[in-house]
Amino acid sequence: MDPLPESPKLVDPEQENEDQHDVAIIGPRQLDAAEDMDQEPLANDWEAMKARYLKELPDLETESETVHTWHIKGYRQSRPKLHGPVFECGEQPWRILFFPYGNQVDHASCYLEQAHDDKPPQDWYACVQFMLVMWNPSEPLIYTQHTATHRFTADEGDWGFTRFAELRKVYAQTWEERDKPILDKGADANITAYVRIIKDPTGVLWHNFVDYDSKKITGYVGLRNQGATCYLNSLLQSLYFTNAFRKSQAIYQIPTEDEEKLTNSAYTLQRLFYLLQTSNDAVPTAELTRSFGWDSRQIFEQQDVQELSRILMERMEEKMKGTKAENALAKLFVGKTKTYISCIHVNYESSRVEDFWDIQLNVRGNKNLDESFKDYIQVETMDGDNKYFAEGHGLQDAKKGVIFESFPQVLHLQLKRFEFDVTREAMMKVNDRYEFPEEFDASPYLSDDADKSESYIYKLHGVLVHSGDFNAGHYYAFLKPSRDGHFYKFDDDRVTRATMKEVLDENFGGDYDVLNGSSLVRNPYTRTLSTKRSMSAYMLVYIRQTRIDSVLVDVTEDETPAHLQKRLDEERTLREQRKKDREEQHLYLPLAVLTAETFKHYQGTDMAKWDSDPEKDPSAPRPFRALKSLNVQEVRGIIAKGLEVEPERLRLWAMVNRQNKTVRPDQPLLRLDANIEDEHYQIGTKAAAFRLWAEITDDVPNNVLQLPELLGQNAKNARTLLFLKYFDVEKQTLTGAGPMYFPRDEKITELPCAIARYMGWPSDTPIHLYEEIKPSMIDPIKQKGTLVQAEIQDGDIICFQKAFPEKEDVRDFYDYLNTRLVVQFAPRPSLNRQEESFELVLSRRMVYDQFAAKVGEYLNVDPTHLRFSTVNATTNNPKAIVKRTGTMSLHHILTPQQGAYVSSLQLTNALFYEILDLSLSELETKKSLRVTWLSDGISKEEQYDILVPRNGVVEDAAVTLRRKANLEGVALARIRLFEVHGCKIHKMLASNASLASINDYVSLFAEKIPDEEVEAPEKAKLINAFHFNKEPNRIHGVPFRFVVKEGELFKQTKERLAKRTGWKGKQFEKIRFALVQRITYAKPVYLDDDDVLYETMSEGDDMLGLDHVDRSRTVNSGRGDGITIR
Repeated sequence: MDPLPESPKLVDPEQENEDQHDVAIIGPRQLDAAEDMDQEPLANDWEAMKARYLKELPDLETESETVHTWHIKGYRQSRPKLHGPVFECGEQPWRILFFPYGNQVDHASCYLEQAHDDKPPQDWYACVQFMLVMWNPSEPLIYTQHTATHRFTADEGDWGFTRFAELRKVYAQTWEERDKPILDKGADANITAYVRIIKDPTGVLWHNFVDYDSKKITGYVGLRNQGATCYLNSLLQSLYFTNAFRKSQAIYQIPTEDEEKLTNSAYTLQRLFYLLQTSNDAVPTAELTRSFGWDSRQIFEQQDVQELSRILMERMEEKMKGTKAENALAKLFVGKTKTYISCIHVNYESSRVEDFWDIQLNVRGNKNLDESFKDYIQVETMDGDNKYFAEGHGLQDAKKGVIFESFPQVLHLQLKRFEFDVTREAMMKVNDRYEFPEEFDASPYLSDDADKSESYIYKLHGVLVHSGDFNAGHYYAFLKPSRDGHFYKFDDDRVTRATMKEVLDENFGGDYDVLNGSSLVRNPYTRTLSTKRSMSAYMLVYIRQTRIDSVLVDVTEDETPAHLQKRLDEERTLREQRKKDREEQHLYLPLAVLTAETFKHYQGTDMAKWDSDPEKDPSAPRPFRALKSLNVQEVRGIIAKGLEVEPERLRLWAMVNRQNKTVRPDQPLLRLDANIEDEHYQIGTKAAAFRLWAEITDDVPNNVLQLPELLGQNAKNARTLLFLKYFDVEKQTLTGAGPMYFPRDEKITELPCAIARYMGWPSDTPIHLYEEIKPSMIDPIKQKGTLVQAEIQDGDIICFQKAFPEKEDVRDFYDYLNTRLVVQFAPRPSLNRQEESFELVLSRRMVYDQFAAKVGEYLNVDPTHLRFSTVNATTNNPKAIVKRTGTMSLHHILTPQQGAYVSSLQLTNALFYEILDLSLSELETKKSLRVTWLSDGISKEEQYDILVPRNGVVEDAAVTLRRKANLEGVALARIRLFEVHGCKIHKMLASNASLASINDYVSLFAEKIPDEEVEAPEKAKLINAFHFNKEPNRIHGVPFRFVVKEGELFKQTKERLAKRTGWKGKQFEKIRFALVQRITYAKPVYLDDDDVLYETMSEGDDMLGLDHVDRSRTVNSGRGDGITIR
């Protein structure tokens, strides 16, 4: 009898049914067969059983199938575990595994398992759809059956049903509604296995992805998700597999040799692409996002992919200017559209040609790509009250529209899957069915004058998908890396091969098929039931068929920048070495070694600062490591080699923690054959590293290091090892003089002479001696008795100084050492002054006026005009202004006592400083305002913090700003201040308005009133302008007021707008202008060159909207929240 095995990796039939058929689905086409289905098939009618219970899986091809029946005799007397006879399917051996009395449950358990004699190869697998049927041999109408699908592997060689048949029913006199049992009279039973091996179209059919290796299976690697960066990953993979984008024509051509900094976004993008090309594991994107200037907020917020794509392209274009790669991106991604108004009855047309990087296509109301393009270029007739005013021809009937002049090599189509729902007053996802082809001809959407000498047939290269709804979802991409290759699914760090159904049909959106009378499917991200598919394409990438070879050109490792390869190879070698060190760390004992040289460089209490960096601090302990299996002599050799001395000259002392919390040498390691780990455990400190004093001796008799003077406390010539520190009274320094041996019976009165000789001073030099017992206890040594009587032992520290009358002694300096604090001072951010950053050594006990005096002395300014702020440890921005008091010490200012959490949010060694125009006493009578001065339209912003009388008026603020910003050339009456809230003008401030009325939640801006506004004709109108990105509720930038002139065509209005904003060239040309009503969720009405703004606008109700991408580098509540890349 076989012993009970470890439970196989098995499926409960009830759970299997729940998991496999969350959508229980039968379509209308199956309804015709319903009558036939009412007839129960017989268990020995193999074809009828398959037709009823084991239907072929749609879109999957059967490789092989077989039916095998196992006759079990004497069911009641069988063993607990039975193996059926081996049978073949698909040239693979199989058998049934059966537990008649259950596999640790009260049900009979039945499984299908592979039956190789030995364990199959590790990469062996078979995708199997199977059914197991137990039936009565004499009554084939009595049976129970279960079906499943599974990927059989070397590790998962069996699969089936733990709860196959309830035991009490198996042994009952009747089976369910039948009048006979499932076992026949002889208690025999049949089990039939229906096995169908399925061809695996992608290599991952029914894969559990445990230990899945993307690079091994597909040849490609994914990108790690930092939190909510799946949208970024899908775009980056799309750009990476647009090979020409990274090859020598573009990204790899940007010169970064002289700027190999992780703040350079072009360099980090090059690094990312190189790692995608060479790495065996998923590549992190943290370096790239940090170079963008993103913090954790952007990492955990999903952003708009189209906006990200445009900004990334713009940043790379900026990096390419003046290099071989200039205009490379435009050649790949830029096409041209023509916006026109053409008169019907006269020969007049107004048009402009613009570049586009991508095309936004409407999904709602369109069934496919062709309908969206036709919708995009549809012609609007302007007649009746909407006639067009043609210069020289008056009002005319006209046709208005957009047509394409050319399409780029790589065409990015943005499908508008997210729209504002007026009914729900929220952004919603459009899940309508929308089809796109594998190939399409773009020539029907070109103008008649376009160059069509080359075919405009496009091949699908990529489908970027969003699964979920507007508030929760996931992004991934289907991409075709090579011309004749397969599509692959890039889902963050996992890459799998995809079928064309997965690429196309499953991403069209729309309703699920109706099966089993239900079409409700649970959205995996919102956990809600819906009839609509949650996954749908939102961005398509097509490549012009005639340019595929040049766009998908091979990129070899040799074609990547040489400096990039070298740098990353060095980093990879270093990582591998560190990994090896970590893996072997348990085998090694870390050593921290002090020498006479490190001691001489040290200025402080005790003998060393153990956490100092030896590469920066010459007094830091020297780090070594040694195998724990080595003995003391072998370890001595390792240290001697590092110190470049002969091992025979080296004597190692174990350092111990004394009760007074100091660390001192205690005893030498004399047993050279002793194990180093044992010595550390027995006599060392409890620190992770074995702290050692390495004594280098000059005399080595007979090449043997001996310590006859250290054989015992009572030895005649016993000596004591002391460490001498010299306090230079004139220079105010305390440094290690070195180690020195003294006879234990040496009289204290003889020490000064010995020290004078050691220092090279005259023997009669007056010297004062002190013992450093611990940092807070520095005691004078009485000139009586011997070292033993004074209880001075090995490792003690003796401080000495020359005796000067009326000079401070070393105890005062020790007090300074114990309270000293190195503080970093930096000018407060956002101040337009060029003060320097510096550091000062101060006392923790200083109060405000004392450390302000030190800072004032350094800066050569009046300390009463200095104001300080603490520093936020997370953002490095100012946290709180320090109050001037005479009681709070510097220590309490830097480490507030409200709790560990509060103090951890504040840097404990840094302060910001400001040089005020008045003293702190005068400041109490003032109000602080932060004003942004717009010096060149709205293109330049300069922030100023000004102080004005608390009871003053706006004119007082203008006077102070004029002085501080050096605006003597601007008349005071021409300086205008206004409030901004939510990136829109909140209020224009009159010069006599009270400053107390300015709200804290608004931003304050100031500008010189434009000449055209001062000189505007009487009939001119004023309109408030603001900036938005595609939707009027996505606002950003600095708003402004603009003069609207009577009868002026918008073409001339735009020229004045360019002057008013201070924007020029491409930056201004990319802006679209619209009228937007003040009401919430108003739709923008876009303006054409021939519109007259004066006639179109409703004064007081309309605002002028500038639609463009937010190019600002900072994000805050008053300036929008778009994507930024620095």
